[in-house]
Amino acid sequence: MFHLAITRLAQGSAILGGIVLIALVCVICVSILGREAISLAGSGDLRTTLRQIGIGPVTGDYELVEAGMAFAVFSFLPLTQLTGSHARVDIFTSGLGPKVNAVLGAFWSVVMAAIILLLTWRLYAGMQDKLRYGETTFLIQFPVWWAYAACLVVAVVACITSLYCAVRHLTGRPVE
Repeated sequence: MFHLAITRLAQGSAILGGIVLIALVCVICVSILGREAISLAGSGDLRTTLRQIGIGPVTGDYELVEAGMAFAVFSFLPLTQLTGSHARVDIFTSGLGPKVNAVLGAFWSVVMAAIILLLTWRLYAGMQDKLRYGETTFLIQFPVWWAYAACLVVAVVACITSLYCAVRHLTGRPVE
């Protein structure tokens, strides 16, 4: 039952990250189309009219992509950890026995949990700094701590998932 809850939490986080990535692709496409429309309009009245009706590049598109990509990366961590889908080089370990591979799996699961906990802690500290100093993005002026807070939520999910995986490996019951 607990495994199912962790699985659903990790899957929900990944789905949310996927939705954000799709939204980012849409923003980028609209921004590129807007830039191209303005470019094709030349420097005359058509360009001015297009700008007046809101056709052009999306203001702050780079800022949105930066924040959204960070969120997506943290969103995919829980499912990646749960399914053991991290990049690995198993050219050396493929010839080792199952017991040695189980010990290595437990070791790397604990190391990954420690790394995710460290990242989450530093993300929290960074969010506190951004909140304290009131830092905003340059073009659209949204508070930077909002992006940190969104990433922190899914980083906490990654912490829960990675700790669960580490405990499972250490008790000799690897995640199914």
